[in-house]
Amino acid sequence: MIEGWRTAGADLSDAVVIRPSGKPVEGLRVITNYAEAGPPPRLVILGCKPQQLDDVVTRLSAHLTAQTVVVSILVGVEVATLREKFWTAGAVVRALPNLPVSVRRGVVALYGDDLPGEVHDELSQLFALLGFAMWTNTEANLVAIGSVAGAGPAYVAKFIDALTKAGVDRGLSSETASTIALETVLGTAWMAASTRETMGEIVERVASPDGTTAAGLAVLGRDDVLDKLVSLTTAAASRRAGELAAEAKGTQLADENSPS
Repeated sequence: MIEGWRTAGADLSDAVVIRPSGKPVEGLRVITNYAEAGPPPRLVILGCKPQQLDDVVTRLSAHLTAQTVVVSILVGVEVATLREKFWTAGAVVRALPNLPVSVRRGVVALYGDDLPGEVHDELSQLFALLGFAMWTNTEANLVAIGSVAGAGPAYVAKFIDALTKAGVDRGLSSETASTIALETVLGTAWMAASTRETMGEIVERVASPDGTTAAGLAVLGRDDVLDKLVSLTTAAASRRAGELAAEAKGTQLADENSPS
């Protein structure tokens, strides 16, 4: 996200990165101690692992005010859980960005309830710099988008890799097959975005009756194997998100029920 905002020309002069490791982030001030961050922040973006959340809450909460907006990009940790933990903050929002935000061609799903209008508008403008940003009406829709767009780049990468291997099997060099597979996927996506053609229309344009493409499509379409495989894949991602949400709630309940 930082790379995408930098490319977009966003003003990051006041941004501070808190990293226990102290690993540098180009062009930004990096600190290891929360107390060194300065005045209470207007915007906090949580980018830790869900399992590290409680430790972050302990260190960060004292530095938040009613004017602070907390944006979490943690997969599986629900708004209700975040509100409970960051009760000193003024607003809590979930954002699920995918990897291409670094080149400003990403997808960012956003969800927050009872947000002031100015917070909604500010975050809309900020995340729109990274690609396609959209607010969801429910947290379930946020998770659904995350299972497709958030995990999608990995699935697309696996398809490109499989297409590359198929090219190698046909006698192409790895380098040539990789380039052709990548450019084919990129070109198809670019064309679809430019012409607004549906995927079905593109399939019809490429596949002539009883031709070579039709022969391959017959394999992909047999018993809806491709549709079923992708459906099972995204369902697994959604299921894991639910497990992470339950784990986050479980930690909270354990803390509440622990002896004082």
